This record gives sequence, structure tokens and C-alpha cells, in this order.
Amino acid sequence: MSDSNKHKRPKYNLEFKQDAAKLVLENGYTQQQAADHLGISLSAIRRWVGAERKPATPRFDEEENYVALG
Repeated sequence: MSDSNKHKRPKYNLEFKQDAAKLVLENGYTQQQAADHLGISLSAIRRWVGAERKPATPRFDEEENYVALG
């Protein structure tokens, strides 16, 4: 298949992804409603909502105390 016939996945910036996830997490949209409203796939909104729900990952600082990454 040539490059011109390949389906190209759209690219969204981080702010768009975070705002899309907030529709679900803060504004009461279902994932399907948010996807339909924004014209994106359901799988994309699921990934973005999941990414926003993940807790910060702890790591050690130089003094070997846990600090939260955010």
C-alpha cells in the first residue's frame, strides 16, 4: 500500500487531550458523549481519561525521600 493510501491518525496536542478528559471527569459527560461532541474516537477518549486518572508516580530524590511527580 502506498503512503498516500494509508489512513493518517490525527494528532492532538496535550491541552486538547486534557480538556477532552475533563469533559468526562469534571463535567459529567459519558466517554461516548465526549467522543461524539469532539468528533474523536471512543478509544482515544478512553486513553486520555485513563491518563488523567493515573496517580503521580513516586520517586526518590537525592535524600532518598519520596517525592510525587506530577
